[in-house]
Amino acid sequence: MNAEKETPNNRYFTDTGIEVPSVTEAQMREVDRIAIEETGPNLYQMMENAGRNLALRAIDMLGEKWASTSIVVLAGTGGNGGGGICAARHLANRGADVKLVVSNVERLGDVPSFQYAIYKNTGNRALKLSELGDDPPRLIIDAIVGYSLSSAPHGPVLEMINWANGSGASVLSLDIPSGIDSTSGQSPGEFINAESTMTLALPKTGLLPQISGDLFLADIGIPVTVYERLGLNYRPPFGNRYLTALLYK
Repeated sequence: MNAEKETPNNRYFTDTGIEVPSVTEAQMREVDRIAIEETGPNLYQMMENAGRNLALRAIDMLGEKWASTSIVVLAGTGGNGGGGICAARHLANRGADVKLVVSNVERLGDVPSFQYAIYKNTGNRALKLSELGDDPPRLIIDAIVGYSLSSAPHGPVLEMINWANGSGASVLSLDIPSGIDSTSGQSPGEFINAESTMTLALPKTGLLPQISGDLFLADIGIPVTVYERLGLNYRPPFGNRYLTALLYK
């Protein structure tokens, strides 16, 4: 991918009219760095907040029959995957019909491994794509690759993306659809076709309407002062909620 990425000029607003600033990959890395190293919350807390909000968004998408509707969570090995694993655990704890597929359990990072250890205590385990059977789920949660995409998907990640796109199921992506560059909105290879995306903390500049589907913003607990240090014109957008719809203008 080119070092210089063209940044789209999208503007994002809540349903109450508050404009929310968008960030590039580099800016989001700095937001995470400041939170983790200086202000809090730590990565364990942010991942828990992300996963819980993702589970709630999935329940909202499925409606009244959510508990009896089949859900598959596709998780990578990094922070995005950890959020998906956390969501799978929250859904399992509520009796949902959820199955988890991890691209490589042995390569999970420290914090996602912690989430996976908790998930296993629901009595479930991670499956392989080949173990899912022929019955497609109604909802797929895409937590394969987050905002730090570095190259075209390949190997197990590519297999998961192709499986999701060929399943006919609705897809809910975490942060940004897997395979999409979070700064430019371009794709170096295959990418997830999302019906809805729940992005974290701030919308990413690469979240284009034709890519993200219905867009939601989740609060993961980052203090306002972190955004102010980056010079962002940030007004808290959530009100009495932890999850809010975003509109493009």
